[in-house]
Amino acid sequence: MLDVEEIIEILQRVNYREALAYWIASEVEEAEFYRKLAERAKNLGLPESLVETFLKLGRDSEKHAEELTKEFRKTFGKDPSTEIPPLEVLPVLEKFERADQVNEVLETAMESELIAMNAYKALAEKVEDERLRELYRKLADIERGHYEALKREYDRLGGWYGR
Repeated sequence: MLDVEEIIEILQRVNYREALAYWIASEVEEAEFYRKLAERAKNLGLPESLVETFLKLGRDSEKHAEELTKEFRKTFGKDPSTEIPPLEVLPVLEKFERADQVNEVLETAMESELIAMNAYKALAEKVEDERLRELYRKLADIERGHYEALKREYDRLGGWYGR
């Protein structure tokens, strides 16, 4: 399995079509990740607001994937596909599987978003192609938004899990 640095190296060398296909696959994977987080939070008896936050982030990722897929088909006349694993989920899967407290679940999800955001920011600075640079900036912004939503929930629930 590839690590984050190896994925960044690969993403530096792809063209716009490949990067867009990667983004779509990442959004699909992220939607599934958040559905699993919501299920896990519910099964652990964690606050309903946390479950809803995860479900909303999953729906947002699903919506992004659908919109981007339409754009991809319109632009390239075929369905997107990629073999590059997503940055958002890869580094934290093992931690997520062990998490059983609200703070651990949220911290793992926040870490995932920060890793992805920082990787996309770095990519935006490294690539020469302006379309790729803009795509990676958008990805970083989306991941920052996800992080901020999780952080708000983390701060809001501080008293709940701090007991």
